[in-house]
Amino acid sequence: MEADSHGALATDLRQALGPVLGEDVEIDDLRPMPGGSSRQTLSFSARRPAAGPRALVVRRDRAAPASATLALEAAVIEAAAAAGVPVPAVLAAPAGHDPATCAFVVMDRVEGETIPRRVLRLVHAEGTGEALAAQCGRILAAVHALEPSSVPGLPGGDPLEQLRGVLDLMPGAHPVLEAGLRYLAARRPPRWGDAVVHGDFRTGNLVVGPEGVRAVLDWELAHRGDPLEDLGWLCARAWRFGSSLPVGGFGRLDTLLAAYETASGRPVDAEALVWWEAFASLRWGVICLVQVAAHLSGAVRSVELAAIGRRVCEAEWDLLSLLDTSPGDDAAPGDDAAPGDSPGAADEEEASFVDAPHDGPGAEGLLGAVEELLRDALLPSAEGRRAFDLRVAANVLAMVRRQLRLGPAQAVRHRRRLAALGVTDDAELATAIRSGAFDGRSVELLAVLRLVVADKLAVANPAYGGEGA
Repeated sequence: MEADSHGALATDLRQALGPVLGEDVEIDDLRPMPGGSSRQTLSFSARRPAAGPRALVVRRDRAAPASATLALEAAVIEAAAAAGVPVPAVLAAPAGHDPATCAFVVMDRVEGETIPRRVLRLVHAEGTGEALAAQCGRILAAVHALEPSSVPGLPGGDPLEQLRGVLDLMPGAHPVLEAGLRYLAARRPPRWGDAVVHGDFRTGNLVVGPEGVRAVLDWELAHRGDPLEDLGWLCARAWRFGSSLPVGGFGRLDTLLAAYETASGRPVDAEALVWWEAFASLRWGVICLVQVAAHLSGAVRSVELAAIGRRVCEAEWDLLSLLDTSPGDDAAPGDDAAPGDSPGAADEEEASFVDAPHDGPGAEGLLGAVEELLRDALLPSAEGRRAFDLRVAANVLAMVRRQLRLGPAQAVRHRRRLAALGVTDDAELATAIRSGAFDGRSVELLAVLRLVVADKLAVANPAYGGEGA
């Protein structure tokens, strides 16, 4: 099925690139690139008999053949290029960016590192982290200097209202995100400006070489908004990839801001930037919900999207760490203490997981055996997208093993914590938070939410805990 799809895409690419590169162009080596949960990126070579191969990429939506946002993405990239922002050259956006027919966008492939941990290794080896942070500041200043009207159709609107609207469409209840929305709405800083905002400027969307940023990728979320949104997003913990350095995992905040302020001519409000960093964590949590919803609905079945659903708790942990501190905020993932907890023998019996009457190995042992097969036997010889999928699958199996071991006791604690707050389930708690019922009990609420998220992290990603990790 995938081969047939690629064959049809190759035909479309020949037709689109013919007027640009020559009607005798041939498409070779079309293959998916890692990442890209909502939009797929494939690499390929365009060849002509009288010329050497040209390395290109094509971006297309996973769930639909045509997209207005693809056309808009191409337009924003071209406007950024005209302003001196390093971006890939756009070769083809079918039908002159007509949203009704823009099924894909073709760009030059810029060589360099994009995988975040490779980027951080390169930057560490070269000692270029501070230079890279300063370069990011200058690039963002150039992006924000673009005249928004230069890109017709660029969306705008209130970012908190937009997140509220999206969260309302998601299945399930999410008390931590509800608390974040209410907290941020009550403390919103004055709007700093109206600018073109990249919307996803971070490690992973930058092509990096030894000398620094070679290209800024993935403009699909570009919009009109407050320029501090991009700065807060770049500094969100989600994009540090295990590093303690706040700017993308590679640089210091003062370096980023000094370069940005020099290039833009405007000082950055530090308190407002913290608000936007908290907003970034909230937004990332909502984005995770949107991505897993695509999997759950059947629109895009993907182990990667399924796993992203369990990353919501990482965003929740980061969000809570940026809200007002309170008793219980120093809880580490898996901490058993919680308001109202008093475990007894009956709780232990209720929380136990029994494999009987089945023969060994138990459920956890079976999952471990498959995880070892994926991680130790198949992954070392895999490459590209296949290696990425195998790594995700192995991580999912490890997550399920932890839930089998820890989940029953966590469920007992969770019921007790909800009861201490006077609610029966997450839906009731989320509704109460949204209504303002906990506005006078924020210390108690945040303490409980922190412990709930710690339990979720103990299953989803035990290494994520600890501030600055």
